Amino acid sequence: MTELRRVQTETLDLAYFEIGDGFPVVLLHGYPDDANTYKYVWPKLAELGFRVIVPHLRGHGQTRIRDGHARVGQQGAIAQDLFDLLDALSLQQVGLVGYDWGGRAACIAAALQPDRVKFLVAGHGYLIQDTLSAPAPSADQEIERAYWYQWYLCTARGAAGVQQNRKVMGRALWDEWSPPWVFSNEDFEECAASWDNPDYVDVVVHSYRHRNGEAASDPRYDALERALAEKPKIAVPTIVLHGADDRVSFARLTADHATFFTGPYERRVLPGVGHFLPREAPDAVVQAVLDLQSRA
Repeated sequence: MTELRRVQTETLDLAYFEIGDGFPVVLLHGYPDDANTYKYVWPKLAELGFRVIVPHLRGHGQTRIRDGHARVGQQGAIAQDLFDLLDALSLQQVGLVGYDWGGRAACIAAALQPDRVKFLVAGHGYLIQDTLSAPAPSADQEIERAYWYQWYLCTARGAAGVQQNRKVMGRALWDEWSPPWVFSNEDFEECAASWDNPDYVDVVVHSYRHRNGEAASDPRYDALERALAEKPKIAVPTIVLHGADDRVSFARLTADHATFFTGPYERRVLPGVGHFLPREAPDAVVQAVLDLQSRA
């Protein structure tokens, strides 16, 4: 039985699902999504003998930023939340699965704390960002158009828009980013309820403004952001999953990502799959975990 549990860290009252016993695997969701993205993955992993832990990232679901702490969404904050969760649950070593925001946190943990990460399933490849350098526009206009939501959120109108129309915007992104995927209204509504979190708007707006040089870093994470600006390589065994029909994190962008990985590495491009890997291809996620566990 899957239980929603809570743990307190220095900055968060953090809510997470847990099911199963055995070697711990932490599953990390992306944007715009929530922990329930893994609901077709976690029972299968539990049946296969894993202890599965699925947190709601800051700004989502029942997770709350504690009083006195900034409502920021930069990569350093999401990664530190993961480190804090591992500490709070006394997890010495885990497998990590993540995509989008969650994939970035998983990549950061694998790069900076490799002794704690037995293996990594990385949706959309190597996602660590250099937030200290001014981002350059891409000559690839398909990418520039696909990132409209980031440019939008860098404006006052965008912040008001996500405040007033978060469900409409989220549904538009689901439709745009995964054209082949036919999702149920029930699944969408379940996920969208997670965006009613009082921290959601501030976290989302800061995430995209910070990475685009339009918002300051929380000083708490400055040292971490400096380390990440060096684009540290990942040595833990890794399988990258990428949807062939992803219309925002285009599969062609990870074709040369092997250079960021110094350990065992494999890239799997999934036909007919878009951006939301755990929802669209849960069996591929489970298989990647099994393959890495068997090789470790």
